[in-house]
Amino acid sequence: MRLFLVRHGETDYNRRGLALGRHDPPLNQTGQRQARQLAQALRPEGLAAIYSSPLRRCLQTAEAIAQACGLTVTVLPELIEMDIGQAEGLTYAQVRQRYPDILERWLGGQDLSLAPLGGEALPQVQERAWGAVCRLAQAHPDQAVAVVSHNFVILSLLVRALGLPLASFRRLRHGLAAISVLELEGERVALLRLNDTCHLRPAEGRGLPP
Repeated sequence: MRLFLVRHGETDYNRRGLALGRHDPPLNQTGQRQARQLAQALRPEGLAAIYSSPLRRCLQTAEAIAQACGLTVTVLPELIEMDIGQAEGLTYAQVRQRYPDILERWLGGQDLSLAPLGGEALPQVQERAWGAVCRLAQAHPDQAVAVVSHNFVILSLLVRALGLPLASFRRLRHGLAAISVLELEGERVALLRLNDTCHLRPAEGRGLPP
């Protein structure tokens, strides 16, 4: 299976640099344009199915891709973003000021859990998301499948695919509306593309609506 890992387009939370977990803002105007650009980029890939997190920013992104590919979107609850608890809606500076001890443990890789903030542990995120990917690989052998999800989910999947410790997720970046591609064949997992944003270049001259 070729697995296209797609991060949702921009929301106003992303634009303002606010922590975003389970809160459910829609795509903003830039995010809507990014969704259309993603649709154009993925239309030639011969996708057999499109799966999405249940949150609106992912569903809107996935629906744009599905419309371009003549498919429907299937919601997978396991693809939902990490629950970040009381950090929701805060800036990085606010999180650092209010929860310095928790942030220090998180950044140091000593404790990848936000349970003290009423949130979720990153290992749990990785486990549920990887379980979903394994089920998709069984359901879609030798097919191309798109998964529209979130930053922590995608990064946790990438480090699992690369055989890296989970704390290594900080060494990777996956931008808004970016695409990474994994190839899964039995126990073998290969990374074919990482954080590809070439499709987000200005639309002029490429037949895309502004």
